[in-house]
Amino acid sequence: MTVAEKLRTTQKTLFSFELLPPLKGRSIDEIYRAIDPLIEFDPVNINITYHQQETVYYTLPDGTLEKRVIRKRPGNVALSAAIRFRYNITVVPHIICGGHTKDDIEDLLIDFHFLEINNLLLLRGDAPKGQKIFVPEKNGHAHTVDLVRQVMDMNAGKYLDSNLKDPQPTCFSVGVAGYPEKHVEAPNMETDLKYLKEKVDAGAEYIVTQLFFDNQKYFEFVEKCRSIGIKVPIVPGIKPLATLNDIKLVPQIFSCTIPQEFYKELEKCQNNMEVKEVGIEWAIKQGKELIAHGVPAIHFYTYGISDNVKKIAKALF
Repeated sequence: MTVAEKLRTTQKTLFSFELLPPLKGRSIDEIYRAIDPLIEFDPVNINITYHQQETVYYTLPDGTLEKRVIRKRPGNVALSAAIRFRYNITVVPHIICGGHTKDDIEDLLIDFHFLEINNLLLLRGDAPKGQKIFVPEKNGHAHTVDLVRQVMDMNAGKYLDSNLKDPQPTCFSVGVAGYPEKHVEAPNMETDLKYLKEKVDAGAEYIVTQLFFDNQKYFEFVEKCRSIGIKVPIVPGIKPLATLNDIKLVPQIFSCTIPQEFYKELEKCQNNMEVKEVGIEWAIKQGKELIAHGVPAIHFYTYGISDNVKKIAKALF
C-alpha cells in the first residue's frame, strides 16, 4: 500500500518524520540514532531530503580563492535503501529539480525503481546559497509540475529516449509540497494554489505542508484547496523550535509567522534548553488540535534531532 493510499484510508492520525542525510564524511549511525527513539510510534513513512550541490570558495596558502562545487549531504539513494531494509518502514526520498537535468532525474528514478522504493516527494528545491532566484539546469525542470509529469510518463512506460526497446513502466506514487502561508516566491495565495492544483492534476496524490505554528493557517489552507477542487490528503508539517537562533531564523528561512502567544513564551527563554521545552509544549498543543480535526497524519521536520519529537509523539500517539 502506498503512502497516499494509507493517508486516504486511515481511521486515525498517522505519524511520519523527515531526516537529513548525514554530512559528507559522517557515519550513517547518526541517522540510526535519530530513528531508533521514534520507531515505537509506528511511523507510516520516513522522508529523506535531497540537497543539491553548492559552490564553495576555499582560501589557498597564497591567499587566492579556489572555487569548488560540492554536495555536502550525498547519499540520498543509499540512505533510503538502508533505512528501508533495516527497519522495514516505507521511505519517501525527495527528488528535486535543482541541480538535475531530465536525464539525471530519469537515472535517479530508475535506481529507486530497481530498489522497489516507489513513494517519492517531488520538489523544485531552493535556489543555491548566494543566488536570489532559482535557475534550472540546462535541459532540466523549472517547476515541480514538470517533474511530476516526467514521473507520470515513466509510470506509463514513456522514457526520454523514444527508441528504447520494450520500456517497462514504473509504479511511483508521489506527493508534493504545499504552503499554508504561500510560497515565498508566489505573488499571492491564489496563484500559489493554482500552481498546487496543477501538480495534483498532473498526478500528485497527496500534499505535505511547509511547517507552520498557527493551526488556523493550515485549516484555512485546506479549505481553500478544497474550494478549488484539490481533494487529495493534505498532511500538516510541524517543526518544534529548539534553539534561540530558531526564533529568528526559522520564520526567515521558511517564510512563516510565529503567533504572538507563542512568541511571548519564547521571549522569556534564556537558553536553548528553555526554547526546546517551550517548542515541545507548543507542538503538543498544535498536534492535539490537529488530531481533533481529523488530519490524516502529522509530519515532523526533525533535522536529525529526535529527542524533542519523541516527547511530542509520546503525548500525541
